[in-house]
Amino acid sequence: MATLELNAENFRATIDENPIVLVDFWAPWCAPCRSFAPTYEAVSDRHEDVVFAKVNTEEQQELAGAFNIRSIPTLMVFRDQIVLYSEAGALPSAALEELIGQVRGLDMDAIRADVAASHADPAG
Repeated sequence: MATLELNAENFRATIDENPIVLVDFWAPWCAPCRSFAPTYEAVSDRHEDVVFAKVNTEEQQELAGAFNIRSIPTLMVFRDQIVLYSEAGALPSAALEELIGQVRGLDMDAIRADVAASHADPAG
């Protein structure tokens, strides 16, 4: 499955309309980003049910700023519109596969309850 280029116009719809979305924040001048790209593409071919997307931080500076991207590559994982993972650095294929498996295995009802509780409790 080819990766999807995200921008300000299609970002929200992509997150809202797909259960699991991985987003790679990258830039063309970034050597680690370029070396991570083939791994990201290869793993995307094995997970037809997951959307693999990319945000070019040079072209989408407002979007990168909205997510407080300070280092690239940064990988974010959304499930049911909730950010479950956000870390800078390229992952090897096995770690990316393991991350996807962990995301699939989460109890999203419990996650939503935790999110709701943290928003309800100002000290939380």
